[in-house]
Amino acid sequence: MVEVSVKPVKTVDARGMYCPGPVMETAKAIKQINVGEVLEILATDPAAKPDIEAWARRTGNEILNIEQQGDATRILIKRVK
Repeated sequence: MVEVSVKPVKTVDARGMYCPGPVMETAKAIKQINVGEVLEILATDPAAKPDIEAWARRTGNEILNIEQQGDATRILIKRVK
């Protein structure tokens, strides 16, 4: 995991969504940012963390940081390709 001072260029607010919502929104949003930019995902679904980690491995994107913020999980993903 990398430092958290990275500024995301786009935020996906998937709080209140359940599987596969957060992953679908992440997949859609990553296409809207440039390679090298960072996407922030906020999700309350406990399955979002393992789902998005698996999605990132499959798609070759890099997870920079995952942290709990209250009831939400905040995930930072760098678009690699």
